[in-house]
Amino acid sequence: MDFNDSPDDAAYRARARGWLTANAGDYRNPPATSYPRDEFVRRSRAWQQAKHAAGYTGITWPKSMGGQGLSPMHAIVFGQEQSRYHVPTSLFEIGLGMCIPTVFTHGSPEIIARYVAPALAGDEVWCQLFSEPAAGSDLAGIRTRAVRDGDDWVIDGQKVWTTNAHLSDYGIIVTRTDPSAPKHKGLTMFIVDMYAPGVEARPLKQMSGGSDFNEVFFTGVRVADSHRLGAVGDGWKVALTTLMNERLAVGGKPTHAPGYATLMKLAAGIDRDDGPALAARDVRQRIAASYIADEGIKLTQMRALSALAKGEVPGPEQSISKVVVARTMQELGAFAMDLTEAAGFVTETADPELTKLQGTYMAAAGLRIAGGTDEILRNIIAERVLGLPGDLRPDKDTPFNQVVAA
Repeated sequence: MDFNDSPDDAAYRARARGWLTANAGDYRNPPATSYPRDEFVRRSRAWQQAKHAAGYTGITWPKSMGGQGLSPMHAIVFGQEQSRYHVPTSLFEIGLGMCIPTVFTHGSPEIIARYVAPALAGDEVWCQLFSEPAAGSDLAGIRTRAVRDGDDWVIDGQKVWTTNAHLSDYGIIVTRTDPSAPKHKGLTMFIVDMYAPGVEARPLKQMSGGSDFNEVFFTGVRVADSHRLGAVGDGWKVALTTLMNERLAVGGKPTHAPGYATLMKLAAGIDRDDGPALAARDVRQRIAASYIADEGIKLTQMRALSALAKGEVPGPEQSISKVVVARTMQELGAFAMDLTEAAGFVTETADPELTKLQGTYMAAAGLRIAGGTDEILRNIIAERVLGLPGDLRPDKDTPFNQVVAA
């Protein structure tokens, strides 16, 4: 592994750091409280528009798509520098990280011309409409249907766990267009207007107090055939483009996520009957385990970065990292709650370390589902990396309308 920037990367880092120093000063510290929804959207759009005007959006995208045409290392360098600030990026991460790459890979020239530039400029927000209540982790088991009606398709069904659906202008949606085909072959993907008649997004209240996730209902929603992505029946192939980008996006440790240092600060401020919690052997062992996991994640990510810097394709590091990151964060949060006992459930604590770890405790369970569940990713690692025999899939070639629902 090479931990050093190349001369070109170092020059780009210096330029990005200078721009961020001049433009991200308001975001040096985390906000004291969460912003109201309208203010969050306003700030998010303003930051995206500022980056776009300065040439720091679509860093790896082709110039023909409005991007900068630079290497993955340039995007990583900018991301590292941007992570020093608490800038509002989450509103656009799904659209620009997952949806729009799918649009410009599988969309028509007219669709690309209409949607890519406004998304990149921060004018339009996108969501990803994949998961369904009855499908679980099996994306090919979806039941939302699209029926052809002249030049349109009519969509009926339900999606769930859709992040920021209530704030989005558009979404990409996987539907079942041929129930008589095997489940992987009867799917088609479309672009859907989230303000179209028949679309209803209902935010789901989370235990963290937020409402980022949604259940979304589609009742007689009409979508023009021109807004189809890929061929009819090729929805699984198109969805794989989205999923590959999704797992790359969530494979690393989330920005500003707490680690062993946060846990150490928390333990240093807790007194037990036998002395400071930080002096206890069991606490020190848990902190050491957290340190080892953090370093392992960092070094695994460095392997991927080194491969990118050499023009190579990273191996299975992203799937491995994602499994380890989610589990480590959940264990870290759970131990912090145990360590603080009843104080861990105080919702308005003045301790910033405890606040971080409370957030981790409540968010980590979702991270073990988002971007592929632990079980799905372990299957990928086992079958495609280690070459182990695949799981038994008796319904793989069965027409979907003949599959017995569990």
